[in-house]
Amino acid sequence: MIAETPSPGHKQAQRLLRLYHLYRLSIGVTLVLLISSNMDNQLLKFANDDLLRNGSWLYLVLNILLVVFLENTRHPAQLFSLALVDVLLLCGLFYAAGGMPSAIGNLLIVSVVISNTLLRGRIGLLIAAVGALGIVGLSFLLSFSHPTSPNDYLQIGTLGALCFAAALLVQGLIRRLEVSETLAEQRASEVLGLEALNALILQRMRTGILVLDDQRRVQLANHSALTLLGQENLDGQLIDDHSMPLVERLQLWFNNPTLRPQSLKIASNGLELQPSFIALDQSPHHQTLVFLEDLAQIAQQAQQLKLAALGRLTAGIAHEIRNPLGAISHAAQLLQESEELNGADRRLTQIIQDHSQRMNRVIENVLQLSRRQQTVPQRLDLRPWLEHFVAETREGATERQQIHLHISSGDFKTLMDPNQLTQILDNLLRNAWRHSALNHDRAQAWLKLFIDPDSQLPTLEVLDDGPGVAPDQRSHLFEPFFTTSSQGTGLGLYLSRELCESNQARLDFKPRQGGGCFRITFAHGRKQS
Repeated sequence: MIAETPSPGHKQAQRLLRLYHLYRLSIGVTLVLLISSNMDNQLLKFANDDLLRNGSWLYLVLNILLVVFLENTRHPAQLFSLALVDVLLLCGLFYAAGGMPSAIGNLLIVSVVISNTLLRGRIGLLIAAVGALGIVGLSFLLSFSHPTSPNDYLQIGTLGALCFAAALLVQGLIRRLEVSETLAEQRASEVLGLEALNALILQRMRTGILVLDDQRRVQLANHSALTLLGQENLDGQLIDDHSMPLVERLQLWFNNPTLRPQSLKIASNGLELQPSFIALDQSPHHQTLVFLEDLAQIAQQAQQLKLAALGRLTAGIAHEIRNPLGAISHAAQLLQESEELNGADRRLTQIIQDHSQRMNRVIENVLQLSRRQQTVPQRLDLRPWLEHFVAETREGATERQQIHLHISSGDFKTLMDPNQLTQILDNLLRNAWRHSALNHDRAQAWLKLFIDPDSQLPTLEVLDDGPGVAPDQRSHLFEPFFTTSSQGTGLGLYLSRELCESNQARLDFKPRQGGGCFRITFAHGRKQS
């Protein structure tokens, strides 16, 4: 029976047990003070003085020991023993004090109530039954030595019934309390689940989110915000210490919320961010919600749309030009085969052939641009990929073409479409060989892979030992159809930069003495595409 008794919640049970200890000690101290002042002779006319005195001291001392040894007990058997001893001792004191006139029966009901909060079910009713039987039985026993009126019997029966009524009432209230507590725990669990889900969504969002208080201290920062700002932890810190450009735009927004904030560039990682702000009006600390958008991703989407539109346009133009160009080239070839042409005329037909072939290469590049598939970035380790690319390139190169590879130490994981990276390096390598051959009999190119010390991003340089690029031409290198070679189409570098931007990489020209240098700065390997 004892093993079936459910134990209450730990904290609530400890509070009730401390209350029970305090209640019993208060009764013991009060009874000892009462008998020590001899007031019991005046208040209790039918009391057995010696028995009451000894019982009061026994009750106090025993409860002190129980408090010491059973201060935080949760075992049902120990709680039952504690309640049973208390009820039996109070029944003994009820008998020693003279029964109903002593009012100790009322104290017994309080003990039954408290014990039923700790011991519920049938075992709690057992404590109530012991108390009720003690009151009725001992009152009947006292009636032999002291005359008892019919009214006293009514009070005795009422007091015994109150023991059961109080136990049943308390147990009913406790059951309802447990149902409410269980429901509250379920609701709390659901709220915690929603909070965890919201936190997970917040952390997985690609948009950086900051919550700032009225003093611009960071109350919340998701993972994307930390990554975009190049920080590891911002909780509780002033945003002024980490990004003054963001603070300046926040102050401008406070002055005029209708203005769109200007973008800002993060020096640590080179990212360009677009901030936006929302005031949390219901926040007690006048908090501000900050959104940070990576303009590289926005530019990537715009780049895809631009390339798609450009591809459709150029594809149509290329097809319209290709047919008459083919007819011109074929007519020039037939004309060149004529025996009536002199040397000057044959030279003119050769010029027609050469420029027809050049125009055909332009059309091929344009069609290649229009047929380019959607960028599919993959997590790519540049070290083994580049070693494999160089090995294949050496197999297909001529004896006058050489390629040198140098890879520094570091983590070279990035996000890149490997097919498009192959196309980019093919264009850059052919460009390097062509410029190197202008100054040397043997065309050479160097590939250097390293970690940029400023941005900590994987970087690949394609170098040559050619004449370099004139300063007035450097700003036009990546413009479509701009070329410094009579045999070039002017689309190779333009297409290479477009492909890099589609993969969130960057292609730049770095002037240097003794040749040219094109640098590809890749996206970070942990950055979300």
